[in-house]
Amino acid sequence: MKPASSSEWAEHVGSRVVVRLKDASGLHDVLGKLLSVNGGTLRVEGRDGPVDVPLGSVVAGKPVPPKASRPAPAHLALSVADLELAMAKHWQAGEQEWLGGWLLRASGGFTNRANSVLAVGEPGMPMDVAVTEVVDWYADRGLRPVAAAPEPALEDGDTDQLLAAASAFGDAGWQQVPDTSTAVLTGATGELRGHAIWQQLPEGLTVTADDEPDPAWISQYSYRGQAVPDHGVRLLTSAPRQVFVSVRTGGGETVGVVRGSLAESWAGLTALEIAPAWRRRGLATALVGTIAEWGWKHGARSLFLQVAESNEKALAAYAKAGFTRHHRYSYLAPPS
Repeated sequence: MKPASSSEWAEHVGSRVVVRLKDASGLHDVLGKLLSVNGGTLRVEGRDGPVDVPLGSVVAGKPVPPKASRPAPAHLALSVADLELAMAKHWQAGEQEWLGGWLLRASGGFTNRANSVLAVGEPGMPMDVAVTEVVDWYADRGLRPVAAAPEPALEDGDTDQLLAAASAFGDAGWQQVPDTSTAVLTGATGELRGHAIWQQLPEGLTVTADDEPDPAWISQYSYRGQAVPDHGVRLLTSAPRQVFVSVRTGGGETVGVVRGSLAESWAGLTALEIAPAWRRRGLATALVGTIAEWGWKHGARSLFLQVAESNEKALAAYAKAGFTRHHRYSYLAPPS
């Protein structure tokens, strides 16, 4: 199966893909990062360098998961930096720009994820200069500069780079933003699917799934107590593919919601909210299973979510459901 047009392929620029093409000598496969899509040509970083593939010669192709960096099950095999980059595809800011290997993101201030620099690569310049560039970039947009700071895993090859970036922000006086310590949990969709058992729901409740969030879904979801602004809705629909699941009563009231997303051959789970009166009645378990089932049907064998480390009840519940901690991150910013 392959994306049908250059615009659909363009959604996967920056992702690892496999492309099967047919030319005069037969069939060939090209595996690597999709660098660009120009008109009818795909440029893929192959084993021996960039390869230009005419779209008309492509007979099959698809995104594939990033290359494993650890000997572990698929949901634990990515390095911290690689998983962070994969997750960024699920929540894409309205404005994004690369500073070397650092991803600058701005989206009107709604959520730290969409308004911070993801410094998980080499910036292509001295670190102190890169930090100054970050400050200026956010100042130009009237935003406070913020940096995502993933905690490295010692066994990963990107540990030195992550430590160097964090050190550069620290040397510039940046400090951890309070209450932003977050755990990244991952699980195998094949195992998590078992939680999609509708009999767990109280009688009279139904589950619906839509490609876009309706007003009832949006009214149920909040971010740190904030209502969703218009540009927040754009964020919710920024992944290559997403689904918005609602649990409704017989009277049509929405009492639970969750968003599923798909990118980099991973499924993502965000925005899980249950109305207070309906908590501890199996809704969250069913919603997790629903997203796992949806991700499995779309080829994702791994699922991630992010939860505040201060939310001990949620961490315990997700561990019971089958999730494992992959890493943690927080955010850094200059003094106010």
